[in-house]
Amino acid sequence: MTLAAFRKELAYPRTSIQLCFLGLVGGISAATLIILFRLCIEWLQLQYLPELDKFSALSATHRLLLPVIAACAIIFIAYITGFKHYRMGIPFVIHRIKFYFGQIPAMTTVNQFVGGTIALASGFSVGREGPSVHLGAAGSSFFGQWLKLPYNSIRILSACGIAAGISASFNTPFAAVIFVMEVVLREYKIHIFIPIMLAAACGSVMTRLVFGSTHELSFIQFNEFSHWIYLYLILCGIALGGLASFFNNSLMHLMQGFKRFNMIKRLLMAGAITGVVGFYLPEAMGAHFNSADALISTQNTSLLVAILVAKLILTIIAIGLGVPGGIMGPVFVIGMLSGALLASPLALFMADSSELTGSFSLLGMAGLMAAVVHAPLAALSAVMELSFSPELILPAILVIVPAYVTSTQYLGNSSIFIRQLDFQKLPYTTSPVLDSLQKTGVLAVMESNFTLFSDAKPAQILAFLQDAPTHPVLHRSDSADGIQYSQVQFDVSLRKDSEPLSYSEMGGVSSQATLAEVYELLQARRDGAVYVFGETNEDIVGVITWHKLRNYLHQASY
Repeated sequence: MTLAAFRKELAYPRTSIQLCFLGLVGGISAATLIILFRLCIEWLQLQYLPELDKFSALSATHRLLLPVIAACAIIFIAYITGFKHYRMGIPFVIHRIKFYFGQIPAMTTVNQFVGGTIALASGFSVGREGPSVHLGAAGSSFFGQWLKLPYNSIRILSACGIAAGISASFNTPFAAVIFVMEVVLREYKIHIFIPIMLAAACGSVMTRLVFGSTHELSFIQFNEFSHWIYLYLILCGIALGGLASFFNNSLMHLMQGFKRFNMIKRLLMAGAITGVVGFYLPEAMGAHFNSADALISTQNTSLLVAILVAKLILTIIAIGLGVPGGIMGPVFVIGMLSGALLASPLALFMADSSELTGSFSLLGMAGLMAAVVHAPLAALSAVMELSFSPELILPAILVIVPAYVTSTQYLGNSSIFIRQLDFQKLPYTTSPVLDSLQKTGVLAVMESNFTLFSDAKPAQILAFLQDAPTHPVLHRSDSADGIQYSQVQFDVSLRKDSEPLSYSEMGGVSSQATLAEVYELLQARRDGAVYVFGETNEDIVGVITWHKLRNYLHQASY
């Protein structure tokens, strides 16, 4: 198959071998980048820690200085790459998916890779899912840009990279697919679903080859409990919904309050505050599940409360002041601690409630993530897959639903990603018409059988149209202002002074474009046509008329 035929097939919104191949390529590329990212984090940490994320092994002075030094290093990287390229993370990727078909700027990717590595290795309370999403999208969409594939397929390729990135980062292929559909794309289409599943599978296979097949939370045992506790789970969900609203509101208030400070001051403040808290409570540094589980196992309620408060503060400070990292990692840890604390009152009614601590820590993770991110299905699948415990599905639903409803309906909380996008003034919504048209490339609809006249006389064009009145005819005219293309048709206006032919100026779109760009050019007049060009503006490969576009919009679909 030629490259031109490959591109044309990808322009159609349908499942195909070509699209599946694209998912595999995107998955392998993204997973390779994420594995390298994880190895860099581990290598950097092991230069000064005896084992991963064991910040308590450092002296108090080193814990105080480490985040400050890391903040200076992040600032230095941002200075080299350009401070204007410091936008990154899941909200930025959602914006790029919606308005730039998932194409990620190279310099933001460098910032995310290096800055994220430093932040995660130095004890900041951030997660690696944010960099995983960003790097996965960048690593896969690069091939689409290089091959000049249709934009609608580059968006799918970017989504494949995100799924592979999350899967390679946490070994959770199913949760990765659900996250992409529920949080990033916010739609379920079978032709998108298939390549994303393949990409997630690639990410999981590759990360198992390098890091083994263990699950991040497999060390936590989910124990079944009496059915009367199910009623208590509803109350736990309500409490987690309130905590999620508090967390989101606090984070946004901090971002609003410190927006007048430049990035250098914000990062230095984040480093200093993290260092001070880490000086007294090293357990609050980082966002690792093993450390949280070790704390929960101590059954020290006072210590758990102190660490929970410290984690809330450090996470809000780190994310709110711009440390390059994800929000879901620390939210999971906060959820674990909250769930363990919510299990404590059951000791009043049970002889031994310690067996429930692990179960409630998992349920706390699910409920808090669902309410913070507004992704209930992704939260359920992530915790189930991370812990390798399918039996928690029913109890988790009883926590997730009240947490989500309490957060959204009663407390007016919205997804933290949406609130960050609004704060950064990054658009993320499109009209239903444009959203539908963006799924089809112009190569799938254009009329490639057309006739082009160059500086021809009207009589010559008229003679041609008399033999083929419905055939698309374009006219090229060269002038001092440049080259202008026009659509030529019979004039059917019935005016007395009208000429036999009418000339309508045409705009042009790239062969990578989608029908959304065509609609934006033609919707004002509801008439006319656009030409599709290849490598250059003079390389015309097809024509799309308003009539053709309207028929496509109105065609029946299932």
